[in-house]
Amino acid sequence: MCGSREEQYEVLLPYFKEGLDNKEEVITILESNTHHDHCCRLEDAGIALESKLENGQLKVLASEDTYLQGNTFTADRMYNMLEQVLINAQDGPYGTVRTCGDMEWALKNLPGTDELMEYEARVNLLTPKYECTLLCVYDINRFSGRAIADVLASHSHVILNGKIHTNPHFVEPLEMLKQLLHRPKRPLANDN
Repeated sequence: MCGSREEQYEVLLPYFKEGLDNKEEVITILESNTHHDHCCRLEDAGIALESKLENGQLKVLASEDTYLQGNTFTADRMYNMLEQVLINAQDGPYGTVRTCGDMEWALKNLPGTDELMEYEARVNLLTPKYECTLLCVYDINRFSGRAIADVLASHSHVILNGKIHTNPHFVEPLEMLKQLLHRPKRPLANDN
């Protein structure tokens, strides 16, 4: 969780570089209107952007084509899409996947966005099965307090002040899914 774009990239650039240096497949998903800025930041950090994109080691995907395909979020569709990427990577040239999903898209409150925390809990079921590192980026200034509490509950580790911490608020995936079944849906955006 980060409070500004600069803070995000202070953490993300070393994360991306490490994955690329370790010969992992690195996939980023973010709003298409931020792709140019994202790619410029990668290049400024010394990442050979063009060659990494060409050889498929680096993929920069749009949230509109992944999370929000058809202007709708569906937890099942996104979960299956992510799992297929992880399955394909096992037999691919890199074997290991490192992802980063910028969760800004969820603030649009499009249909299905209320399934986000279900998706986040279910993603935890993938990490023991596949060689992967999955990272989600939430701007703590833009999401509601309730949404941030749910984000904390659904992530085993958090990055605060540039350091990885074991999250004491983490709830095991199946327990989290059970909790989500018994409560009303709430908006994700911060009302401030």
